[in-house]
Amino acid sequence: MGLAGNDAVTAPEEVEDALDSVPKSKEISIPPGEHPLQFRYTFWYSRRTPSRPASTQNYEQNIRHLGTVATVEQFWRMYSHLVRPGDLSGYSDFHLFKEGIKPMWEDEANRSGGKWIIRLRKGLASRFWENIILAMLGEQFMVGEEICGVVVSIRFSEDILSIWNRTANDQQSTVRIRDTLRRVLNLPPNTIMEYKTHNDSLKDNSSFRNTKLTL
Repeated sequence: MGLAGNDAVTAPEEVEDALDSVPKSKEISIPPGEHPLQFRYTFWYSRRTPSRPASTQNYEQNIRHLGTVATVEQFWRMYSHLVRPGDLSGYSDFHLFKEGIKPMWEDEANRSGGKWIIRLRKGLASRFWENIILAMLGEQFMVGEEICGVVVSIRFSEDILSIWNRTANDQQSTVRIRDTLRRVLNLPPNTIMEYKTHNDSLKDNSSFRNTKLTL
């Protein structure tokens, strides 16, 4: 998979047109011969204008449900039609969450949780996004139902990867998630990763404010 350079720009309408071509799954079933995932997952896409103040209402209006997958084969059919994160323009997000969980702090499954945050230099988002979602679908984190989903956020000067879990005060699970992230993403030993609770995000109304990591 090619990685986008710093000057890669995709017009919002081109992204929307590409997303319209993603095959939609009306009724999720498991066809004979396909390999079921342990959990069903839903793809979401969101985009916002940086000048507009963030709010829950605006966020809900801007987030777009792309489809849900229940098997390995369904995942690859949908994923192969998606624009790669490195080809998106600024302030766009892809989310892949377990079915029934919205990628919002306020969702019941997320309310008591938090996320590990990794800031990336431009050009790494596509490869890291693919690696982290394959690790999640393949149950490599080994923390039961703790994982809620993952997000890749494309910004103008950097990109941000985050993985959300249900229970912020479950230190054993959060440490295992961190260590698995380091392994599956092959992060350098000195990489600094920040864990942030959703309560803190709600207080400052910014999911990535005050983070410090740059790869």
